Amino acid sequence: QVQVEEFGGGMAQPGGSLRLSCTLSGEVFRVYDMGWYRQVPGKERELVATCTRDGQIHYADFVEGRFIISRGNIQVFLQMDRLQPEDTAVYFCYMTANTGRSWGRGIQVTVSS
Repeated sequence: QVQVEEFGGGMAQPGGSLRLSCTLSGEVFRVYDMGWYRQVPGKERELVATCTRDGQIHYADFVEGRFIISRGNIQVFLQMDRLQPEDTAVYFCYMTANTGRSWGRGIQVTVSS
């Protein structure tokens, strides 16, 4: 069974940084695209950043150069700098493999002074 799990959430002050990581476990032949979404209560889940297998990267407009996505074969990372209170959300990792798309359970990121 393929599972995806996020790590590294928590609290940060405005202007601070957090680094999220996500790891895939289980047997897959190949992982294609992977990335991060986020969701706040009462709103739809929104894309944060994605990275394809060949390294094509896409960021949401609100990232504005503050976040960097990077990946390994079965891991994906999100370095978040210059965090703002509006970045507070549950962040979800996903990975698309030959077995289909798998989502993590989500991890809370809270930005507050």
